Amino acid sequence: MTDHADYFTVVKVISLCAAWYTVSSAQNIIGKTLLSDFPYPMTVAMVQLMSICLYTIPVTKVLSVPPVKNIPRRYYLSLIIPLALAKFTNSVTAHISIWKVPVSYAHTVKATMPLFTVLLSRILMGERQTYQVYFSLLPIIGGVAIATVTELSFNVIGLASALLATMGFSLQNIFSKKCLRDTGIHHIRLLLILAKISTLCFIPLWLLVDLRKILRDEAVMNSGNLGRTMYLLVVDGACNVIQNVVAFSILALITPLSYAVASATKRIVIISASLIMLRNPVTWMNMLGMFTAIIGVLIYNKAKYDQQQAKRREKVLPYVKSDTNLSRMSNALLNGATHGWNTSGFLNHPNGYPVERLQIEEVPAFSHKAYLPHINHNEDFPHKETVGYPALNSRASRPYSRTVYNI
Repeated sequence: MTDHADYFTVVKVISLCAAWYTVSSAQNIIGKTLLSDFPYPMTVAMVQLMSICLYTIPVTKVLSVPPVKNIPRRYYLSLIIPLALAKFTNSVTAHISIWKVPVSYAHTVKATMPLFTVLLSRILMGERQTYQVYFSLLPIIGGVAIATVTELSFNVIGLASALLATMGFSLQNIFSKKCLRDTGIHHIRLLLILAKISTLCFIPLWLLVDLRKILRDEAVMNSGNLGRTMYLLVVDGACNVIQNVVAFSILALITPLSYAVASATKRIVIISASLIMLRNPVTWMNMLGMFTAIIGVLIYNKAKYDQQQAKRREKVLPYVKSDTNLSRMSNALLNGATHGWNTSGFLNHPNGYPVERLQIEEVPAFSHKAYLPHINHNEDFPHKETVGYPALNSRASRPYSRTVYNI
């Protein structure tokens, strides 16, 4: 039964990844085609946000996404509304980059997201990384530099927009995770809230800027392709919603490291699909730079995962005294304050053993981590009368903490 369930999960993950890669590649190719004939990235971004508002509502009902809990008004003003504004800005700059430069190059530049994540986490959150994480950024930087130097369709505005979008998405990811931790809100519910706020905030700007330009653009209005443009806008918005929901579904089924590998693989598929379908000219050095950056992302994800696993082990494993002679340590504990320990809370026993509890204050810092093994008290302790003997086979406390052994 377990093997059957595992097989079903594997098939489900593979199917979702295939759908994720297909929809993401289609969205990028459609977006590039759309922006080539309809150069209004703000409108494309606005349609995507409206699509999230429209399509995600039934998704929340199908998936039984819980409603929003009571979130303080100050929290909305300080974090959620800025996140919504950032979401719109990031979407617009990302579409500008796809409009100005090839999809393959835009996604190569987006591979620098780990670099921005590390820098911004250090500046804003004070997070330090391991040397392995820092070294893993070198192939990313080198690969993007090679791709930039050898890009035949290079455009400064496209490069700047891609970098701004990548930095913005890094900030958005950092504070979205903080919001999810602080509020306990479901990720799809948060996506819907951000899309609603973004749409409401930027509809006036879109009406004043893009809509006026579109109505005055005779090339767009009289080209005969207006119906095709509207169709591509609708399909692009639907693809954006589908890829977001599928991405969250995959994340719920696999580990963060596996998701990071799947995400890097998705970027490779998008680059390859765009090169095949859009036929933008590339050189071998350009392709080398692209895939070097992607490999650097994989190395970064592995180094980041190892760092997180090491932090978890440090939190789980307690500190104990280096002296492994537990019988001698037990005698020292039961006969009074030794090794500089301050003991109190004793009820005197004829043999000098504590009867009710043993309090240990200011436990010295210990040199390594381990679990105390089980002790057979009648064999390890020299006296047979062990009434009031503390349970030393329990986990020890952290240094300089207060522990009460109840017996």
